[in-house]
Amino acid sequence: MKKKGLIILIAVIAVVGIIAGFFVGSYNSMVEKQEKVESSYSTISTYLQRRYDLIPNLVNTVKGYSDYEQSTLTAVTEARAKVGSATSTNDKIAAENELGSALNVWVNAVTEAYPELKANEQYKTLSDELTGAENRIATARKDYNEVAKEYNTSIKKFPRNIFASIFGFE
Repeated sequence: MKKKGLIILIAVIAVVGIIAGFFVGSYNSMVEKQEKVESSYSTISTYLQRRYDLIPNLVNTVKGYSDYEQSTLTAVTEARAKVGSATSTNDKIAAENELGSALNVWVNAVTEAYPELKANEQYKTLSDELTGAENRIATARKDYNEVAKEYNTSIKKFPRNIFASIFGFE
């Protein structure tokens, strides 16, 4: 009789251990994926800040070439100001998208209006840096979307969706 009770106790402990292991593994996996999402978002923010910091240098370089496109420069300046004052993530994303569009329009307009600007070494360097920044932003956004999709899929699948709601993963 004692052996039977001992076997049942061991079986119960094993089942509880397996369930606890599943909970711990699920929780740790969700935390890891959430950290990847936050890290990817941080990478995007870093690249966006780099682009944001390049704009005044580019504007100052172009100013020396006379009457550049004032309306497009105003759009760039206003969009840059919106980025600086954005508080929520959605506002920041919208402002960054607006800045990217305005910046592309302005750079294209200036380059077309002043072909000699292409020969300016400082302009070429800044333009290359801006192009590199835009490429890094695009890659970082792609990476972010991939890890966010993986995380979202993970916390929506059963039974993890239950654990995710219990532990506050969104």
